[in-house]
Amino acid sequence: MFSFKLKRSTRGLLILLASLPTAVLLLGLLYMLGMDYLEGSPRDFWFSIEWAAETLTTTGYGADSQWKHPAMILLVIATQFLGIFLIFLVFPIYVLPFFEERFEGRLPRVIPPMEEGKSVLVYGYGPAVAMLIDDLARFGRHVVVLEEDRNVARRLQERGITVVNASLDDEFLDLGPVRDADAIVANGEDHDNAALVLIARELGFKGPIFALVDEPLHRQPLQTSGATAVYTPRHVLAAALAAKASRRIQQRVSGLQQIGEHVTVAEMRIHPQSRLAGRSLVELHAPERFGVTIVGRWVEGEFKPGLAGRDRLEPGAIIVAIGSRDGVARLGEIATPLKQGGKIIVFGYGEVGHKVVELLNDAGESTCVVDVANLPGVDVVGNALDPTTLKRAGVRDASAVVLALSNDNGALFAATMVRDYAPEVPLIARVNNAQTVKRLYQAGTDFALSIGQVAGQLLAHQMLGEEYVSLEPGVKIVKVDGSAFAGQHPLATRMRSRSNVLVVALERGHEVIVEFDDDFAVADGDALYLCGAPAALDDCLAEFPEIRPRRASDGATVGG
Repeated sequence: MFSFKLKRSTRGLLILLASLPTAVLLLGLLYMLGMDYLEGSPRDFWFSIEWAAETLTTTGYGADSQWKHPAMILLVIATQFLGIFLIFLVFPIYVLPFFEERFEGRLPRVIPPMEEGKSVLVYGYGPAVAMLIDDLARFGRHVVVLEEDRNVARRLQERGITVVNASLDDEFLDLGPVRDADAIVANGEDHDNAALVLIARELGFKGPIFALVDEPLHRQPLQTSGATAVYTPRHVLAAALAAKASRRIQQRVSGLQQIGEHVTVAEMRIHPQSRLAGRSLVELHAPERFGVTIVGRWVEGEFKPGLAGRDRLEPGAIIVAIGSRDGVARLGEIATPLKQGGKIIVFGYGEVGHKVVELLNDAGESTCVVDVANLPGVDVVGNALDPTTLKRAGVRDASAVVLALSNDNGALFAATMVRDYAPEVPLIARVNNAQTVKRLYQAGTDFALSIGQVAGQLLAHQMLGEEYVSLEPGVKIVKVDGSAFAGQHPLATRMRSRSNVLVVALERGHEVIVEFDDDFAVADGDALYLCGAPAALDDCLAEFPEIRPRRASDGATVGG
């Protein structure tokens, strides 16, 4: 059976057209009765209707402009105010939306044909998928967003994103084209995600379906319904924040355990007052002067492995240095080593903050939880904007501060307060919108993460594979045979200039050496520890096959 569904603006205008004559008729009858029984000056029906219309539209009166009975005066006054109210109500609420819908471009309500292997359907727009959509488009994927909210859909269309403004409950919505999609990302309410998964599988969709849910308990039912993988973005964000705050959860340098107790790794912030600020590695001579190798630096939350000789150390950057304990300590005298002991202070004990604390405690870290509400598990009740709260929490003695606040503006203000109160403490913050990340870095935050970053990059990696850069680009150490460079100084081999990797240590017999005199030379049988980005190390091993990695049969292991 055919059914006709009117738009909201059309229904409103029709209701208005029906209600205005009713109001004129009702007020006209009241006026006619009042003039007859209260004023003793009867008016006929059409004269009374004319009076009501003139008064409601504020165009004036004819012969009637004087009334004596209080009830009549009150009726006239009420009618006048009602007329003024209708003028300001009718046009912006009923008339203008009606004409806007007629003249603005219509939003598509039909899913377009999807090219097999190149199209991705995203159901429900939000912060968790904002970066994903941009990443997929950058890698040549055609993204179709199925969005129920008309205003959100309009904004997406203005950005050039293919959007379909429809609901899963719409009986006229044809999801058939989804069969040819490369993948589906479900980002709606948990129950709507489940419905989409079931519908897609019933239609014969064989590709992967990735669902984002709010409630962890819903993960298993969604997978049972046919979802390929189900993620809780807030928990993914919490894990990333915990990894940034604790070295126990994720080491900054992979393979460091091979060198054991012979070397140490430290992070140091380059402050504007430091003698290192603005200086290049050539000027610093870190390996020669300190026995320390700078393997990379963090700049606005991004780790940049490797440093060319003329690259300058920017104020505010965090450098990662590897070397002997004495050498690192000497370098730290002119830089500012980040504190490695003390508690990790977590501000905000919502879902993200609770998960961050759980992960840190499981890793053996000592934490202090601060929240405005006196909840179980909260150690200090107070506001991050209050210096007294910062003092009671021991922020200046902390090894790191994590801002797990739910409001972006609140996180930005709190970051400013914490950085001013404790300039030396590493500061990590979560936000909802990726646009706030840059502002947090400007406020002095060391690491800032948004739900869109962690969830978007995780999903993009699933769909794009190895062509997509992982969430945690880092640095790696590999142990190789150094015999090919016998007679050369460890710091002057061709590997640095040809493949951008560094020699951070040398093993000779059972001794590991990290500081080299000017006349030191590599001997046959020595092992070299190379450090660099994974891609750079791969290039180096391809460029110099003679330095094959040391294997277990050689009495050593390969760094992983």
